[in-house]
Amino acid sequence: MFKRETYTINGQVLTEPRSYQLLISLCSIILTGLALKVTDFEFELLMKNGSKFFTILTSMFPPNWEFMDNIRKAIIETIQMSVIGSFLGALVSIPFSVWAASNITHQPFINAFFKLILSIFRTLPTMVIALIATFIFDIGATAGTVAVFLFSLSYVGKLMYEHIENIEMGPFEAMESMGMTRVEAFRFAVVPQLLPTFLSISLFNFEGNIRYSAVLGYVGAGGIGQLINTHISWRNYPAVGMILFTLMLVVFIIEQMSQHFRKRLT
Repeated sequence: MFKRETYTINGQVLTEPRSYQLLISLCSIILTGLALKVTDFEFELLMKNGSKFFTILTSMFPPNWEFMDNIRKAIIETIQMSVIGSFLGALVSIPFSVWAASNITHQPFINAFFKLILSIFRTLPTMVIALIATFIFDIGATAGTVAVFLFSLSYVGKLMYEHIENIEMGPFEAMESMGMTRVEAFRFAVVPQLLPTFLSISLFNFEGNIRYSAVLGYVGAGGIGQLINTHISWRNYPAVGMILFTLMLVVFIIEQMSQHFRKRLT
C-alpha cells in the first residue's frame, strides 16, 4: 500500500506524489494522547458528571421573563462598549497598519516596531487587558471599552497591514513618478483598494466584540458579563437564562446587519 504508482503520459514517466496521510494521522493520534495525558483528562469523570451540564442548562429554561427590566441597562452598556471600542480601535489601526507595511513605509525599524506593538496587543488575552484596565480606570464600562479598543486595534491593524503588503503597487508608483506626493499617491491609488476590505474587517471585528464584551464583566469590566457572573454565583439560573437569551438575540440581530453590509461591500 506504500508503493507509488507510475504512469506514462506522452512518453513521460510520472510517479504519483508521496502521500503523508498515514504519518499525519499517526502524529495526530500521538499528540492527542499526549494532550490527554498532560491535561489529566479522565473519561470516567466525564461520563459520571457530564450530565450535570444539562442539569444546569435545563435550570435556565424557561427563563425568568420578569428579569428583562434588569437586563436593559447592562445590554446597552455592552453594546456601547463594543461600538466605541471597535470604532476607535479600527480608526487608530489605520496609521499603525500603514507604518507596519514595508511596501509603504520604507523604514525597517519603524516597520518592525509597529508590527511588534500589534503583536503584543494581539498576544495579550482581552481578559488580562480588561483586568489591567480595571486597576487604572476602576471597575466599570471604561475598562471594558479600553480592552475592546486595544483588541480591535491589534486585530484590524494586523489584517490590514498584511493586506497592504499584498496590494498592487503599480498605480501608487505611477502617481509618484507623475509628481504626486506619497500622501496624494496613497490617497488616490491605495485607499480605493483598501477601503472595502477595511470596512468588512471592521464590521466583522465589531460583531465579534459584542460576544467578547459579555465575558469582560467577569473581571469587573462592566456590561452584561458582570450581571451573568453575579447571578451564576447566586445560582439564579432562570435569570441567567433570560440574560443569555437576550444576549443571543442581540448578537443575532447585529450579525445579520453586519453580514448585510459586508455583502454590499463585496
